[in-house]
Amino acid sequence: MFLPVLIFETGMGALAPVLALSGRALGANVGTAGLVLALLGVGQILGDVPAGALAARLGDRKAMLVASGVTALTLTACALARSVWQLALAVTVTGASNAVFILARQSYLTEVVPTALRARALSTLGGMSRVGAFVGPFLGAAVLTRLPVHDIYWLALLCTLITAVVLLTVRDVADPAAGDARETASVRSVLHDHRKVFLTLGLAVLLVGSVRATRQTVLPLWADHLGFSPSSTSVVFGIAGLIDTMTFYPSGKVMDRAGRLWIAVPSMLVLGGAQAALPLTHSLASLTVVAMLMGFGNGIGSGILMTLGADVAPPRTRSQFLGVWRLCADSGSAGGPLVVSAAASLGSLATGIAVMGAVGVAAAGALLRWVPRYSPFATTGTRAARTSTRVAAATPGRAAGQPAGPADAPTIAPETERAPDRK
Repeated sequence: MFLPVLIFETGMGALAPVLALSGRALGANVGTAGLVLALLGVGQILGDVPAGALAARLGDRKAMLVASGVTALTLTACALARSVWQLALAVTVTGASNAVFILARQSYLTEVVPTALRARALSTLGGMSRVGAFVGPFLGAAVLTRLPVHDIYWLALLCTLITAVVLLTVRDVADPAAGDARETASVRSVLHDHRKVFLTLGLAVLLVGSVRATRQTVLPLWADHLGFSPSSTSVVFGIAGLIDTMTFYPSGKVMDRAGRLWIAVPSMLVLGGAQAALPLTHSLASLTVVAMLMGFGNGIGSGILMTLGADVAPPRTRSQFLGVWRLCADSGSAGGPLVVSAAASLGSLATGIAVMGAVGVAAAGALLRWVPRYSPFATTGTRAARTSTRVAAATPGRAAGQPAGPADAPTIAPETERAPDRK
C-alpha cells in the first residue's frame, strides 16, 4: 500500500531543490527560474479535479499506472529540454500526473483499509510523502556531486519506473464489487450535491493548506532576513523536516482512538503560533526552536486532510469528491506563500508571517466548527452518537427518541468495523 508512494515521492523530493537551478542552467533569470518551480504546484492544482474523474473511470490502480507512465514521459522531456519553455511545460504536466497518483492512492486506501485504522493508514500515507521529500534531496545531492544538474531527472525517472514495476507486480487487494458500485457522475454534479460541505469544511481545508505550505516559505526567508548563511538555513530546515517525519504515526493513532479534532486543532494552533513567533527570533538557536515547533505542528497533522476527506466522501462518487477536496487544499497551498511574498514585496516580511500565523488560528476555529457537523469521527462523542443512531435505526419497534439499551448494542461498533475480507 505504501511502498509505491514512498518510491514515487522520493523521486519528486529529489527534484524540488533543483528545479529552479535547472531553469537557470537553461538561461532563465531568477524570477523565471522561480516560476518553473512554482509550475509543479500549478500543475497539481490543474490536475486535481481531472484526477478524480480519471480514477473513477479507470479505477485507482490503473490510474496510478497511467500517472506513472505520464510522469516517466514528462521527466524524460525535462531531462532533454533545451529551452525554458520546454522545461516549464514538462514540469507542469509532471505536477498534474503527481496529483493523479496521490489522489488514486488516497481513494484506494480509503476503500480497502478498515475504518478503525483509517487515520493511521492515511497518516502513514502522508508520512511516506514526507519521508520521500526528506530522503530525495540527499539522493539528489549524491547524484549531482559528479553529474550536471539536468541528470537529476534521470534519478526521478528511475524512481518512477520502479514505482510502476511495484504496481504491476504486487497484486491489488481491492474488492472488485466495491469498484463496480462506483458511479461515473460528473464532477460538476458532485460539486453541486455537496456544495455545503465544500463551502464550509472546504474553506477550513483551504486555510489548513495555506498555513502548511507557508512554513516552507517563511523559514528560509526569515533566516535570510537575519543574515544566516544558506548552509545554516539548510541545517535548520533539515532539523524541522526530521521532527516532521517522526510524528505521523502517533498522530494517526490518536485520531483513530480519540477523534480527528484532537489532532487537527492542536496541529493548527501549534503551527500558527510558531509562525507568529518566528518574527520574534533573532538568533540561530531561537530560530531552530521555532522551526522545530513548526515541524512538530505540521508533523502531527500528517494525513488529517486526507482522513477528513475519507470521512465525508460519498462511497459511490468518492474519487470525484476527493478531486474537489484536494483542489481546496492545493489552492490554499498555492495561495499562502503568495500572501507572504506580497507582504515581503511591500517591505514587511514580518507582517506577512504574522498574518499567516493568525490564519493558522482561524483554521483551528474553522475545523472546530465544521468537522463535528460532517464527520462522525470528529470526537468520541460524535462517534458514540453515530453508534446510537445506527442501533436505533436497526432495532425494530423502538419509539422515536428512545435510548438504546444494553441488549441493543451492535456487535461491531463503528470504531472497530472492518472492511470486507479480501482474498
